[in-house]
Amino acid sequence: MEWEIVIGLETHTQLSTESKIFSNSSTRFGAAPNTQANEVDMALPGSLPVMNRGAVERAIQFGLAVGAHVAPRSIFARKNYFYPDLPKNYQISQFEIPVVQGGTISFFVDGQEKTINLTRAHLEEDAGKSLHEDYTGPHGESSTGIDLNRAGTPLLEIVSEPEMRSAAEAVAYARALHGLVVWLGICDGNMQEGSFRIDANVSVRPKGEVKLGTRSEVKNVNSFRFLERAIQYEVRRQIELIEDGGKVMQETRLYDADRDETRSMRSKEDADDYRYFPDPDLPPLIIGADWIQRIKDAMPELPAQKRSRFEQELGLTPYDAAQLTMSRAIADYFESVAGKLPTDQAKLAANWVLGELSAALNRDEIDIEQSPVQPEALAAMIVRIIDGTISNKMARDVFTAMWENEHGGNPDDIIEARGLKQISDTGAIGAMIDEVLAAHPAIVEEYRAGRQKAFNSLVGQVMKAAKGKANPQQVNDLLKQKLG
Repeated sequence: MEWEIVIGLETHTQLSTESKIFSNSSTRFGAAPNTQANEVDMALPGSLPVMNRGAVERAIQFGLAVGAHVAPRSIFARKNYFYPDLPKNYQISQFEIPVVQGGTISFFVDGQEKTINLTRAHLEEDAGKSLHEDYTGPHGESSTGIDLNRAGTPLLEIVSEPEMRSAAEAVAYARALHGLVVWLGICDGNMQEGSFRIDANVSVRPKGEVKLGTRSEVKNVNSFRFLERAIQYEVRRQIELIEDGGKVMQETRLYDADRDETRSMRSKEDADDYRYFPDPDLPPLIIGADWIQRIKDAMPELPAQKRSRFEQELGLTPYDAAQLTMSRAIADYFESVAGKLPTDQAKLAANWVLGELSAALNRDEIDIEQSPVQPEALAAMIVRIIDGTISNKMARDVFTAMWENEHGGNPDDIIEARGLKQISDTGAIGAMIDEVLAAHPAIVEEYRAGRQKAFNSLVGQVMKAAKGKANPQQVNDLLKQKLG
């Protein structure tokens, strides 16, 4: 039987406010346990929540960026469930009327553009954290600590429609969403610190079936690689279970990266199980059109807008433009390089940023902000390709030397010190071609007999004679003339 995979993602995005969503406690990461939790976070009697305006503004920014409807009136509800690290025994969230409704996220996967619809994005508070210590008591008992520093941290939960059909699509969507929230500055995107956590709802169904299969939710995945592996494992598990005559249970599962498997955590609740009801301590959230307009006027150029500009003004392909706008830092770097080159050379700049530079960043596991090759230096090196001083092949050696800060990373000094200047003198190249043609008459006859590979062989012989320094285009042109 052929199976179809159905995936929807729920992403918990920690908003970049300095204080929590309903209290003035700090959201700074890494503080000692329970030093950033006040009476509101700990749900002490008589304490009341107060809405954080900055959290609302960040939700509005996101709604505008994805083309969603920002609700003029939304309400907060109490979502009732018990956890040791949830002091109130309910979470303040939004249920019936979320602040952001609809919207889309577009991305490329396998060279094809895909658009995923969003169901909603709603504001809510985070729970605390249970710390399972290594300590074992005299009677074998274990120890668990409760840290409430995260309790009340502002979250924007972004829910997609179940429209993804592979792990690769889910990862591409998650990367695009991550890039957008970081681009807007509403989230720092630090997955290791829990600022961007993904829940994957995964189900399978026979190909052609309309009805959705029973889903499992893989909870709190904090890396793109783990997301892909968790989905792949869960798909295999569900298909094998069904084909063996079993039944998929609706449940919440955790991904164990060490064992590369998911395992059951608890049965999955439905909305009715949470007994949602409007929070009596919080009035409806009213967002006026003037407030939305002020935020819209202050927003940066969005990835889709910049992507369109790169295509229309710089002539880049949709794929290159999409790759360059995956993050604001990459887009800014590229624009700094392209801005120092003729407009018709933007494609060459894109090739270097997406090619050699990206490969070096990935190899050394650093972000583009930490690149040892600054945009000005890369642009200066590309100018030397354009004016014929060095070939593309030579430029790779120059780039490597720049990355290692040889001669202070100055491309002209590296070219001079290494003797990499390209031979562009027509007379000198012509003389080398004459010597090659005289030394290889058999290859010349093969070419004249119609064998195109013979021409490439002659080009190789000329480049060998020039020790790789001859201008390749001039070699091709002069060789064709002489053979003609």
